[in-house]
Amino acid sequence: MWEKISQAWKIKDVRNKVLFVLGMLAIFRLVAHIPVPGVNLENLRHFFESNQLLGMLNLFSGGSMTNFSVVMLGVAPYITSSIIFQLLAMIVPKLEEMTKEGESGQQKINMYTRWLTVPLAFLQSFAMIKLLSQSSRPVLGDITLFNIIVIMTSITAGTMFLMWIGELITEKNIGNGVSLLIFAGIVSALPNVLRNAMVNYSPSDFFTFVSFAVVAVVTIVGVVFISEGQRNIPVNYAKQVRGNRMFGGSSSHLPLRVNMAGVIPIIFAISLILFPPMIAQFFSGSSSPALASAAFWVIKTFQNQLFYGVSYFLLVFGFTYFYTAVIFHPQKIAENLQRQGGFIPGIRPGKETEAYLQTTMSRINLVGASFLGLIAILPLLIEGFSGTQSFQIGGTSLLIVVAVAIDTAKQIEAQVTMHEYDRI
Repeated sequence: MWEKISQAWKIKDVRNKVLFVLGMLAIFRLVAHIPVPGVNLENLRHFFESNQLLGMLNLFSGGSMTNFSVVMLGVAPYITSSIIFQLLAMIVPKLEEMTKEGESGQQKINMYTRWLTVPLAFLQSFAMIKLLSQSSRPVLGDITLFNIIVIMTSITAGTMFLMWIGELITEKNIGNGVSLLIFAGIVSALPNVLRNAMVNYSPSDFFTFVSFAVVAVVTIVGVVFISEGQRNIPVNYAKQVRGNRMFGGSSSHLPLRVNMAGVIPIIFAISLILFPPMIAQFFSGSSSPALASAAFWVIKTFQNQLFYGVSYFLLVFGFTYFYTAVIFHPQKIAENLQRQGGFIPGIRPGKETEAYLQTTMSRINLVGASFLGLIAILPLLIEGFSGTQSFQIGGTSLLIVVAVAIDTAKQIEAQVTMHEYDRI
């Protein structure tokens, strides 16, 4: 590990890229502490401490929500916009054609994604203002129309700024910009968590600390194991005669990763599972008894640990299959193999190869999706045995942190290897 770090640091181009990414992350953390004017931060923190849902949202924004920062929404609107266009690309023929146009088509989709991010950020900022207005202690000052527009504009501008930073990071090929921003937000909360744990420690909490350590180790080992795991499908290439020369006749393999979807299913699942109780919060104070009763029922249902855990597991499991289907195309792989004269031993080229790859990927996905879901709800299982709420988001946080760290390390290693080839 230290040898790789030393090699990366000695290469000027790689070193400059790493320093640039670290600088962008430092700017993100600086902006996360710039609050929107007119906010009572003490009452805001009290409101977040009393609301479990907002506590989870605050973690993934890097603590910027407790400051009511200009980047309090993080990159959530941009992620939502990306999900919408990924779904539309599967059902809208015009968008599907764009995805097949290569880089030019992807640039158009990225442009539409940025445009959609703006109204989504406006809507989410307005929803957050309405949610905070329900606090028993006044969080916002004089809520006039002008103040609301100023706050919404500031928050939207902050989201677009983070989106721009994320794209700049991605262009450096040192990691995915959006994932690294989420990574930085989660890691920034760890020092406060450790400090509070040490200050409030008592001998009765020993089992809690041991449980957290076990969860952390199991999650890290599990994520590394699943992320690195793959099945190699053997591929043979037929010999071809071109003029007086013979080509092909070699053997290779097609790697199918156990967790091809990465951490995207976790992000999707969190977004969906937080949506119903968040919407219900708006209607909990409704003048209509039926509507208020339904809202309280939704909130109470999602506070039930069994229902929450089962729903979380099923969402992670389902989104793993869904996102794998979005990025893995057995038909295209089968067609490319057939064009190149390649075939899987014992499987006819064409439709049979496509069906074989689809079946094999589904079986591999069963293991990956199940393991990913179990790791996601492991903190809830520990919480059930220990009787504490310290692990509500620990497993999910470690899952994202470890997966992003592995992906970033691989991209840096690829950059180092590329420069080594250039030198040779």
